[in-house]
Amino acid sequence: MKKYWSVLFKIVFSRTMITLALLLVQIFWLFAGFKWLGGYSEVSLLFMLVLSAVLLVYIINKDETPEFKLTWVIPICAAPVFGALLYLFVVGNWGNIGLKKGLDKRLKETTAYMHTEEGTRRAMEAADSHMAGISHYMEETGGFPAYQNSPVTYFPTGEAKFQDLLIELEKAEEFIFLEYFIVERGKMWNSILEILERKAREGVEVRFMYDGMCSILLLPYSYPKKLRAMGIKAKIFAPIRPLMSTSQNNRDHRKILVIDGRVAYTGGVNLADEYINEKVKFGHWKDVAIKVEGDAVKSFTMMFLQMWNSSEWGKEDYAKYVRSGLKPERGGTGFVVPYGDGPAAPENVAETVYLDIIHQAVRYVHIMTPYFIVDNAMLDALQYAARRGVDVKLMIPHIPDKKLIFAMSRTYYPDLLAAGIKVYEYKPGFIHAKVFTSDDEKAVVGTVNMDYRSLYHHFECAAYLYRNEAVADVEKDFQETLGQCIEVDMKYYKKINIINRLTGRVLRLVGPLT
Repeated sequence: MKKYWSVLFKIVFSRTMITLALLLVQIFWLFAGFKWLGGYSEVSLLFMLVLSAVLLVYIINKDETPEFKLTWVIPICAAPVFGALLYLFVVGNWGNIGLKKGLDKRLKETTAYMHTEEGTRRAMEAADSHMAGISHYMEETGGFPAYQNSPVTYFPTGEAKFQDLLIELEKAEEFIFLEYFIVERGKMWNSILEILERKAREGVEVRFMYDGMCSILLLPYSYPKKLRAMGIKAKIFAPIRPLMSTSQNNRDHRKILVIDGRVAYTGGVNLADEYINEKVKFGHWKDVAIKVEGDAVKSFTMMFLQMWNSSEWGKEDYAKYVRSGLKPERGGTGFVVPYGDGPAAPENVAETVYLDIIHQAVRYVHIMTPYFIVDNAMLDALQYAARRGVDVKLMIPHIPDKKLIFAMSRTYYPDLLAAGIKVYEYKPGFIHAKVFTSDDEKAVVGTVNMDYRSLYHHFECAAYLYRNEAVADVEKDFQETLGQCIEVDMKYYKKINIINRLTGRVLRLVGPLT
């Protein structure tokens, strides 16, 4: 009994619980303050009504998706004081001003290293003028160049990536950079950490950054201190603090691992045991990743250093980590464009890439995604593609990790099916893969889900493959996974619990904020 109370005491008075308690207190006082302002006097109420009217005019005329506009118009009209002040607090995103400035500074510092070689540019123009155009857009708006001479290895499971990663980590001689959303102690992370600690003792520079959400449930808040004691440079991105801020809505969802500027990994696979099916949470966990070699690794190196240094004051010697003219063991075909996106970016690059693939598709577009909560532009693009004869297939989980998000995803089924889009649910469990393939020429593998959180709120990354040998491997995996899926039709949809369907419909009103 004494042991039980001791454990309970540690949980209740842990940093996580104290942080959550303080955040709840702040939320309570925020709402109470809104209510107080609304009933304080006729003058203050009149002021708030005028402010609400001004905000409504601003929102309606803003260059933004209708879904985001509707999400804010409803609460401002229903509760002018609360809605107006909440809009200013959330959309103003005052907590992220420092991060945006830091990232912008680092982006400018790395500009000299992020450009498409003239020979690559000419080769792409000769191959496909439209692809040359989208490549130009990605470079001009985000600073993401295209590369040749970059072979790509596709891993259809987290287990395959994990085994290959251990081999490559053992080869490290100069530096290892890791940036992940989720890290949890277990077979996967412990195996990787053992190598990182040993490599750090050997003189290899190891930097490790993970998102602050891990410090809530998965890792102790002081975990970076433990890693530093091993010789690893470690930090938390946007640590969760007991201070309510909109910055805590913008998480680092990227998965980047770079070794010696020679190889880089990205994809959906985090550093936790469910990603390699050592731990079963939601049935079989289907995930994918890629390994990039050659010149394209430079972009992943720079993306990591940009994010790492966004909260640093010192100068970085970027040239120290650039490896140009590398000759991989095997040649790379076609082109690779590594890219990132996030709330600090001037353009929604990730969504634009997806939309462009859909609009340009002639024969097929095949998609794997764990979540499907999209705006009208994305839905219209998919429906139009199907109606003009493109084979559009969408694959999502059958066993969800987030039931409310899954309920929202399923509300799109009637619209998708009516347009001729084929929808599938992965019967063995949960799909965490984020994959696009089209026409045997294009593929995207990365961290970008088809939902508002990935497309608008999180920091993300991916690799766009064009006529690269790995495109065939991505499509082959899609077809093989299709054989393990349930095909959805309206009969199937109507069997879904009516409460579940209604819940999803209601939640779609706040979809852009989820």
